[in-house]
Parts: sequence; C-alpha cells; structure tokens
Amino acid sequence: MYKRFLSWRYLVARPTNLIGIAGITIGVGALILILSIMTGFLAETKDTLRGSLSDIVVEPSPFSRFGEPHAPEPGPFLEIIRANPYVESATAHLTWGGILVLEDHESTRSSMGMSSTLGNAIPIVQLVGIDAAEELAATDLEESLRRTPPPEAIFTSHIPVEDPLDPFARPQSSTHDDFFRPYVIVGEQLAFNNNLRRDSVINIATVTFDAAGEATQANREYRVAGTFRSGENDADATRIYLERDALMDLLGDRMRFTQVVVKLRDYENDSAAAVESLGEELVAAGLLPRSSLQWRVRTWEDLRANFLAAVKNERVLMAIMLGLVLIVAGFTVFAILSMMVTEKRRDIGTLTALGATPNGIMVLFLMIGFWDALLGAAIGATLGTLGAIYIDPIERQISDWIGIQIFDRNVYMFDHIPAVVDPLAVALFVLGAFVCTLFFSAVPAWRAARMHPIDALRYE
Repeated sequence: MYKRFLSWRYLVARPTNLIGIAGITIGVGALILILSIMTGFLAETKDTLRGSLSDIVVEPSPFSRFGEPHAPEPGPFLEIIRANPYVESATAHLTWGGILVLEDHESTRSSMGMSSTLGNAIPIVQLVGIDAAEELAATDLEESLRRTPPPEAIFTSHIPVEDPLDPFARPQSSTHDDFFRPYVIVGEQLAFNNNLRRDSVINIATVTFDAAGEATQANREYRVAGTFRSGENDADATRIYLERDALMDLLGDRMRFTQVVVKLRDYENDSAAAVESLGEELVAAGLLPRSSLQWRVRTWEDLRANFLAAVKNERVLMAIMLGLVLIVAGFTVFAILSMMVTEKRRDIGTLTALGATPNGIMVLFLMIGFWDALLGAAIGATLGTLGAIYIDPIERQISDWIGIQIFDRNVYMFDHIPAVVDPLAVALFVLGAFVCTLFFSAVPAWRAARMHPIDALRYE
C-alpha cells in the first residue's frame, strides 16, 4: 500500500515529472495523429485508383505470335469473363496516347507547350475509348462525373455533364448543330489548364502503325461535353474519355480494345481466386498465352504496386521517426528518476530500516514511471484520436487564422484531410509507451533497490 501512496506523492511533489509526462503525451499523440492521416491517405488513394481501374484488369497482347499488330475483338473475352461466378460486370477499354491541339487563338498555348525547355508542358493526353453504359456498371465513372470540387478550390474548371448516364450525348444547351465532331469528357484539371468550356473544340493528334510498322499521323476534332473529377491528379490532368467507336475511327480500326476492366462481387475475399479462375478460363479458350499470364490478368493493386508500396513505406518510416519521440521521452523519465533516487536516499534508508524490502523499493520507483506512462499515454491517446477525427475542421480554422492554406486540396484533389483511426494501432501505441517508460525506469529503480540502508541514512 505504501508503494502506491509514496509513488504518487513523489510524482506530484516534483514538477519536473511533468516534462516526462508531456514527452509521452506528445509522442503518443503524434503517432496516433500522423499515422491515422497516413492510413487515411492510403485508403483514399486506394479508392481513387480503384475507381479508374475497377478490380481486375485483363490485358491481351496487342501483337500476334509473329510480332505483328492485330486487332482482337473484345466479344470473346467479355463472354468468358462475364460468365465467371466471381464477376459482377466487365467492360472493354481502348487506350491510346495523343497530343491535345487547341484551336483558334489558343493554338499558341499548344505551340508553347511543345517548345517547353523542360518538356513538362507538352499537352500529352491519354485517350480512353469506352462503352458508356458498360463503363458506368464496371467502374466509378458516374461518381466522377457527379463529383463537384470543394468550395475553396481555385485551380479547377468544373463543367458538369447534363446527363451522367449518357455522358457523350449532345448537350441540350448546346447552340452547335455539329454531327462531325463527337463529344468527349475531359478531366477537370485538363479543362482548367487549357481553358476549356462546354462545346469547346479540341483537336487530338496521334500516330498509328500499320502491319509493316510504318507510322501514320491521324487527327480529329472533338467537342467538350463536360468534365470528370476522379480524385487522381494524373488522370484529371491528362485523361480524355470518348466513345470506343470514335477512338477506333481515329486509329483507323487498327485496334478494337486494349484491356478489359472487371468488377468483382467481393473483391476483398475473392480477388486471388478470381485472378486464377479468369486466367485459366482465358488460357483454355486460347485467348491468352500461359507463358505471360501473370502480366495479363492482374488486380488493380498489382498494377499500382510500386505506388502503394511507397505510401506504405512512408507510413512505416513515419512510425519509426515518431517512435524516437517516445524514446526521448523515456530518456527524460530516466534522468528525472535518477535525480529523484539521489535526492531520496535518506527516504530510501528510512523505508528500509522500517522493513521495506529491496523489491518494494524497486516497485516504488517503477510505479512512478507507471504513473508517468499512464497519464502521458492516456492524454496523448485522447488528444491524438480527437485530433485525427477533427483534423479537417482544425486545419481549416488554423488556415483561416494564419492566412495560409496548410493542406492544399488542389494538389491532393481530396475534398478533406482523410484520417482513419485504427483502435488496434492506438492500443499498440499506448502499450509501447508503457513498455518504453518502464524499461527506462527500471535502471533507477534497480539502483534504488540495491542501495545499502546504512549508506542511505548517512547520506548528506
């Protein structure tokens, strides 16, 4: 009983103990806050990337076994894929690269981009030919068409399509009766960077290749029907969606499709089984070679493995760096307890003379470290969790006070600061704080327990 009473009295009687408690509070709170934000960024990024790629991507080789370009039809692929029990829906994509050429007085902007010294202003775009009805069922394109920018967004150009279920239809508000320029939808950032409006005319130039490998220039004009906001910065700045037939016409019918995107019924549980099942069925039908199957049927996470791994590595590195704060706090507790043991030598001698055992003395000083860990971890966990939950309004308020936008939503394309609080991670951080503090408290406590009572009582 005396150990608990005296340990608490020693704690509150010495204000320097607040330094150790504050260090543990900062360490635990920072760990929870920063790693919750990193986890939220990872989850938000996964949702964003997954929206444009769906769950599984099947990519047949665009070349025949003799190395010549060929144009396989998507029908046989879609028939087998849609019949798979793991699959909910699937659609074919035709992707190709091109250069955006602006018309009239804006053509100067295109010339400046092509002549850029750094090469980062060249208006290169990714053309994605889709079947609208199938695309809306297999990916999150409809959500991207309906998503609006946040109120504080400045560098954006939001042009909502009139009918998200038929995005390539001629807008009813259009004053142009133009049947020779198909309508397309472009990323918001692409529209902003090139000052595009609804019904703006754009000229897309590209290069196609014949069976002999000869390059042929191709270009065609299109009109802008609206914009999409996927949340993926690269996609919103470079991607243009158009009907697959319109892109086939631009490429001279050399290509029918380049990939099939597949949406599963239960991705979390069935992704591995679905990849294996689809691969075997497509190989059995002679549509894919077994030798390169691992590169032809992949999940969206496999396609983005390097990027996702980089985010995960950053989270681990951040945890290690913030964990050093706990170690510093542990050293602070060690220093404070060491000075306390020196100052309380006469008390230690008195307690020993009154019958306290060495183990009792050691537990007494360990309990001081326990109180430090308990108070610091509890306050840190509370502040860190609340900070993670309310980080977005806190950031907005601080940005208003200082007049500087701390989190630029135009860079990350998120409407809010994402944060996901993991209860297991919080528990592990609190446990780590206890282990670290008690570890550094053990040495002073052990030194106090080994102190001889006669020497302690003679201490001046």
